[in-house]
Amino acid sequence: MTKADVVNEIAKSTGVEKGQVQQIVESFMECVKDSMTAQNNVYLRGFGSFIIKERAQKVARNISKNTTITIPAHNIPAFKPAKSFATKVKGGTK
Repeated sequence: MTKADVVNEIAKSTGVEKGQVQQIVESFMECVKDSMTAQNNVYLRGFGSFIIKERAQKVARNISKNTTITIPAHNIPAFKPAKSFATKVKGGTK
């Protein structure tokens, strides 16, 4: 499902114009990005959390040059679904 599909589904179910729905969806995504850029997690009860995971420094190998490189510690964005949401996706009854 693409962003356009999401906009179409929301517009269809709410009766709001697609242009307005697209602005709202894009504003939501921008708000999430801004919050995570500021090192804040975003919690949506019943849906999930957009969290920042910290990756530790590690040593890796460059196979083509047969050398070792150090990958510095860094943060990555991640999504952790709510328990009820994950159960539905797995085929549970909730």
